[in-house]
Amino acid sequence: MLNQKVRILIVEDDPDMAELISDLVEAEGWAPRLAASAEVAMDLLTQEPVHLILVDHNLPGISGRAFAQRVRAQMNVGIVMVTAAGSATDRVLGLETAADDYVVKPFEPIELTARIKAVLRRTIPSLKAEKEAERDHGNPSLRLGDWLIDLTARRAVCMSDRSKTLTAAEFALLEILAETPNHPVSRSHILDRLGAETDRFIDRNVDVLVLRLRRKIERNPDLPLHIKTRRGKGYVLHTDDGELAP
Repeated sequence: MLNQKVRILIVEDDPDMAELISDLVEAEGWAPRLAASAEVAMDLLTQEPVHLILVDHNLPGISGRAFAQRVRAQMNVGIVMVTAAGSATDRVLGLETAADDYVVKPFEPIELTARIKAVLRRTIPSLKAEKEAERDHGNPSLRLGDWLIDLTARRAVCMSDRSKTLTAAEFALLEILAETPNHPVSRSHILDRLGAETDRFIDRNVDVLVLRLRRKIERNPDLPLHIKTRRGKGYVLHTDDGELAP
């Protein structure tokens, strides 16, 4: 079960926020560990392993993103980045480099716990097996060329080259587009889902993320079949059979 002796390290310098998150963690039956800085968190990790780390992006001294990168280089543990609303650039960078997921402040308690559970199931083998055993095999999936994408398990497999993977940011974009397949999704909607302020600089970040996803999904990124641009409307996702597969 998900509440079975799961240890979660909370790296947060705001005492009130740290207490709030700690209370939510305890309410789920998990065991919280607290650290007010990245330096303290690294010391705690040498004393006791944890199953997941919740880390604030804006920390004194070493930033949350730099801390996540350092942890990722040393150990295999789930990482959820906590970011301020509107910082889409930081969030995309965090996902691309180290984090498994992100939560935006202010967040709803149910959202935070749901994201923690999702990451735990992906990173802890026993919980992953439990989730797969419970999952209804009729849940939606996508087939995009050589790729088979399970939206429920949040898993993407390239059948022709299993070494290929999608980053968390690329998968998040794909999920947004997959919510309304064959219909254009505007940049402003994508930015809203990313919790970003809509300005031209951030718009270009979305374009770069789309380009990266195309380079992995499309056989010819210059002539995309699955992720197409609709001038003035945004991006549209086309699957091989034109809809979500059963």
